[in-house]
Amino acid sequence: MDTQVIEKCRAVYLTAEDLRIAASILYNAYYDDPFFIEALGKDNEVSYQEKLRAAIREELHTLWKQEQALIGFFDGERMLGVACVMTQDVPLGEDRVWDWKLKMVLSAGWGSTQAIMKKDSHILQHLPNRHCGILQFIAVSPNEQNKGFGRTLVNAVLSWCDEQPDVDGIGVFVTKDAHYELFINTGFEQLSSININNVEGDLLFHRP
Repeated sequence: MDTQVIEKCRAVYLTAEDLRIAASILYNAYYDDPFFIEALGKDNEVSYQEKLRAAIREELHTLWKQEQALIGFFDGERMLGVACVMTQDVPLGEDRVWDWKLKMVLSAGWGSTQAIMKKDSHILQHLPNRHCGILQFIAVSPNEQNKGFGRTLVNAVLSWCDEQPDVDGIGVFVTKDAHYELFINTGFEQLSSININNVEGDLLFHRP
């Protein structure tokens, strides 16, 4: 990919109007994610699609309302990718806010809601302290992959992290070898291998 093309792109915080497109990018990226397949159940394809759309939508809107870092990567007005970071200043795991729980139960079911909360708890248990952030989502639009945008988006997240005086680092749970290599090559280190809802993965961590 031409570095001049990457350099003219910009990473900015998402607005409310950007959330719909961000949700679409995340849906395509996480459609075959092992955790969501296990948590939401893919026996019924239509049901899985509906649950995944709902889970991503509710997570995005909740993070937006809680003023967490939702970072969009743009070429002009066109969104190429998105990354969502949450800190432990917001309720996670079993302490998730009640309206998120209610909407998730109604759209994805109680079992799926529990699985997502359990994922939060597992990650929190392995982070160094309560001042660490979690990279909840990161994705590049399907048509823009394999162009170097993924690495640039990760670096934008790390820049955000390094600029936060109250954030001691950022963790991310990965289940695919390609994602593992991407994060390791951009300065993350492995904290531990963990099993979340029968899905094996690695918790990687970046220290500012």
